[in-house]
Amino acid sequence: MSDLVLSSLDESVLTLTFNRPDRLNAWTDAMGRRYFDLLEEAERDPDVRVIVVTGAGKGFCAGADFQTLAALQDGSYDEEPDKRPNTHPTTIRKPIIAAVNGACAGLGMVHALVCDLVFTAAEAKWTTAFARRGLVAEYGLAWILPKLVGQAKSMDLLLSGRTFSGAEAGEIGLVNRVVPGERLLEEATAYARELAVHSSPASMAVIKRQVWGDWQASLDDSASEAVRLMLESFGRPDFAEGVASFLERRIPAFPPLG
Repeated sequence: MSDLVLSSLDESVLTLTFNRPDRLNAWTDAMGRRYFDLLEEAERDPDVRVIVVTGAGKGFCAGADFQTLAALQDGSYDEEPDKRPNTHPTTIRKPIIAAVNGACAGLGMVHALVCDLVFTAAEAKWTTAFARRGLVAEYGLAWILPKLVGQAKSMDLLLSGRTFSGAEAGEIGLVNRVVPGERLLEEATAYARELAVHSSPASMAVIKRQVWGDWQASLDDSASEAVRLMLESFGRPDFAEGVASFLERRIPAFPPLG
């Protein structure tokens, strides 16, 4: 099971790679369990500051494995499902960057978009796929998509299930950055290192919670909570170090996430 998701740490950036290239990294419960376990380990590891997620071979994640879907359909599926939801990455306190290198379909698209930032290869193929399989907008995608690209574009992508390129994903605002495939991991990792070096781990953890949580809050409630969180931040060593490093014109030495 450890081979289903590969793990590599370099300069505070942990790269996790879905590793079922012969199946375009189609999602199985075993792969998901390993992925979530590694995310939780990364959250506890003080040496990890940012996480990059990508796929081996020609795909990022081609959605749920068809053998799993067939077993669900005929009632023969007997694997114990993971109790952690597919939105679990949003609860990890460290930033997660998806580097979508190829096929990104259905559940794979969900897992790209529950990351905090998304880089995609221009030539990567994206699709929601659900309507073409007799399924629905699964695992919160009907909630996430309209907030990223608006209702009209979301309806197009969900109802048609059409395939679109990484380049179009950038044009409609679905992703943060579109790059040639050969430079994808290099650019995603470089961005991750910028965060790891220059941004406070504590600040990033709180900001991540604010952004994912405040989508459901009113403006007044969000502003009030931000005041409380700001007052808390004044008492952290990260604030003192952030100010000192700016005044001294040096790279900050922020403590790891506690």
